[in-house]
Amino acid sequence: MITQKYVNDLAYQIVGAAIEVHREIGPGLLESIYERLLKHELFLRGFKVETQVSVPVLYKGKNIECDLRLDLLVEDLIIVELKAVERMIPLYEAQLLTYLKLLKKPKGLLINFNTNNITKSLVPLVTKEFSKLKES
Repeated sequence: MITQKYVNDLAYQIVGAAIEVHREIGPGLLESIYERLLKHELFLRGFKVETQVSVPVLYKGKNIECDLRLDLLVEDLIIVELKAVERMIPLYEAQLLTYLKLLKKPKGLLINFNTNNITKSLVPLVTKEFSKLKES
């Protein structure tokens, strides 16, 4: 059974994998490189990871063809959006919230690799899908 605790523990492990990638490689590379490295690190840790997942856009009851893609989907539960930018802006959070809403996922992580400390710039987001889960 999927619980809030399970989702939070999974998010913690994803952040740990991102920290490991950052520790090994450091800042300064393209987002696409970090995506590949984080996918590999999560794979090494035994997680199911999909990259560049197409996000369907349902508008007024009709699926509209768009080329909307998220960076990583881990265990079909947590959406991970990666950035390699000088500063985070509110648009990035809005983008992740939209992905979460469209795919009805409980939690998302916005991770910026162009930083000295992954956890200080990390933005975790939860949805009403998360609140529907049992706590433990």
